[in-house]
Amino acid sequence: MTDSKAQPNSSDPVQADHSISIVIPVYQGEQTLPALMDEIVPLTSTQVTPMGHTWVVGEVLLVDDNGPDDSPRVIRELTSALPFVRPVWLSRNFGQHAATLAGMASAGGDWVVTLDEDGQHDPADISALLDAAMTQQSPVVYAKATNEAPHGFARNTASKAAKWILAKVSGTSNANAYSSFRLVLGNIARSVAAYAGSGVYLDVALGWVAGRITTAPIALRQEGGRRSGYSARRLFGHFLRMILTSGTRALRAVAVLGVIVGIIGVILAIVVLVERIVGDIEIAGWASTVIIVLLSSGAILFSLGVVAEYIGINVNMAMGKPPYLITTDPANGPLGRPARLPHDS
Repeated sequence: MTDSKAQPNSSDPVQADHSISIVIPVYQGEQTLPALMDEIVPLTSTQVTPMGHTWVVGEVLLVDDNGPDDSPRVIRELTSALPFVRPVWLSRNFGQHAATLAGMASAGGDWVVTLDEDGQHDPADISALLDAAMTQQSPVVYAKATNEAPHGFARNTASKAAKWILAKVSGTSNANAYSSFRLVLGNIARSVAAYAGSGVYLDVALGWVAGRITTAPIALRQEGGRRSGYSARRLFGHFLRMILTSGTRALRAVAVLGVIVGIIGVILAIVVLVERIVGDIEIAGWASTVIIVLLSSGAILFSLGVVAEYIGINVNMAMGKPPYLITTDPANGPLGRPARLPHDS
């Protein structure tokens, strides 16, 4: 851990155009946080991206999610040693996404960057995320790994499959880009934190209001030598929350299934009628029984689908999905700030 306090940003010879708030959910960070903060300290002085955008880390919010180790002690020590560190204390363990939302709600920067505590995300890659945001004029940028995540074959495969299923079920084209290393425009991040209801999947909530989402290539590093806090049960719950908060398309599938079953019943009824006329029915009663089952099942499933649509509307309201989000003119905010040429500094 760095012993000396970082110098105030006001001493920088160049005033940065973009202030960054870093949000780190902390669950098992006792061993990894000090080294991660050592990497962030230099970033509290003005940095310049490859495309000439100047930025500086103004604050780091460490959100204590009540993990099993001695992370609170480390958070207190870092807060005492580093003036840009701000602790956020949660009353109990709420999970990574809830902790991230809590940090977003407390952030004050032009941009909010979220990254993991385990060291697999390099804070210096914020430059790549910011360049992608400015080039694409995108309020949300996800880090797209150029290498396999250090989680093992089974978990990596399950993660890819879950994102694929989410994209197909919800129609969310950006599902494959989801990552816990993300750059979000500050007013978007704070608004999402304000309206997102309990249990909402953070990236789905961002997709509700972000008009354009893009990615930036980065290389993942090895985790800080600790075991993941996600068990198979928690990962499945994580996936289930993704599906349930992604929209009502899955509910509509019930109504579509009912229509398909009903059509099959009608077609079979026509076939039976023809066979009845020509006298080809060998077992009396089976055809009419099958037709009744198919038609009634179709009617039931279609009715359930209609009811599910009403439930879906109420679920979206309960999750806090907004009908709109008012923001400032993008040209007057961080996305409108031009890159600095060498002679400008």
